[in-house]
Amino acid sequence: MHEVIVICIAAFITSLLTFFTGFGLGTILTPVFAIFFPIDLAIALTGVVHFLNNLFKLSLIGMKADKQVVMRFGIPAFIAAIAGAYLLVFINDLPAIHTYILNETIHSITPVKLVVAALLIFFALVESIPYFKKIQFDRDKLVAGGILSGFFGGLSGNQGALRSAFLIRSGLDKEAFIATGIVIACLVDLSRLGIYTTRFLKTGLQDVIGLVIVATAAAFLGAYIGNRLLKKITLNVIQVIVTAMLIILSLALASGIL
Repeated sequence: MHEVIVICIAAFITSLLTFFTGFGLGTILTPVFAIFFPIDLAIALTGVVHFLNNLFKLSLIGMKADKQVVMRFGIPAFIAAIAGAYLLVFINDLPAIHTYILNETIHSITPVKLVVAALLIFFALVESIPYFKKIQFDRDKLVAGGILSGFFGGLSGNQGALRSAFLIRSGLDKEAFIATGIVIACLVDLSRLGIYTTRFLKTGLQDVIGLVIVATAAAFLGAYIGNRLLKKITLNVIQVIVTAMLIILSLALASGIL
């Protein structure tokens, strides 16, 4: 029961914070799920919540998406996400690099934990450091952006920072920019979840559907309240705190503690 409470609180707060911190839901939820579940299952669970939350947003603003940009960016992202998801499956099967005992508990450092931890730290910094937020790419780089964003989305669930960097210069107005990003995020989520479910059903994904439902409901509530109350607020202190927490959780994951 305690994991349900913690994850729901995390989903609610994270979804709410996304309206003024710039962080993606997946960036924060993945290490939280990893506290209670193996990293492969944590990524799959985060992917389901992320996908359902994006569908909720899609129902609100999806019709304003730019179809041309969706095709040029979204289709390569969809295909690349398959490659990223398969790579995750592959490295998840690699043996542990090192095993040690701490407080009479066996901890293992594995390749998949190291890779996911490194990517979480990287994207946490990218999404919080002002310099990286200013990086933009021209419209002719949309296909390349789709490939990069989709691949890392499939591998670790982190795609928002790269996607925004490529879409920001695509000539879209505010509503079209948001809607197009949501459609592309849904495509990547759909692609990677197709791979995750065929492989990670063995890890018990079907046994925690109830947790996914309540976590998604908490994310919906956070998104609704955040959109109503905190849409125009920027709190840099909170962003710094969240970044620090993400780095700590990622280091714990890389060291095998989680």
